Amino acid sequence: MQWQGRSVRKPSGGRYHTSQGKKRTEIGRAPAETHIGEERRRVIRTYGGNQKVRALRLDYATVSNPATGETKKAKIETVEANSANPNYVRRNLLTKGAIIKTEMGRARIVSRPSQDGVVNAVLLA
Repeated sequence: MQWQGRSVRKPSGGRYHTSQGKKRTEIGRAPAETHIGEERRRVIRTYGGNQKVRALRLDYATVSNPATGETKKAKIETVEANSANPNYVRRNLLTKGAIIKTEMGRARIVSRPSQDGVVNAVLLA
């Protein structure tokens, strides 16, 4: 588990002396690390009883073509580039900002698959 509270260190390197401990609401979850593969999703309960859909594996993306304004469902072939981490390309991980190769051509992912449960992408010119 990850703790997502304030750091113990100041920007100067000094310490904050905390008046309270870690709280249950500050605990994060492990990343979903969405791969290319046969569709697999998990529904997760979040703060306030809301729900979030985690995509664990996806094989199709909703790709928009800005030139024509049309949107189609296209099969994801591979991940070509990912500015977040070069290792994600080797592992075929789908994250926001990743450039994927689809049936329609190269596209950039604009959604967050591990948060939204879908891959929405925009074709590159």
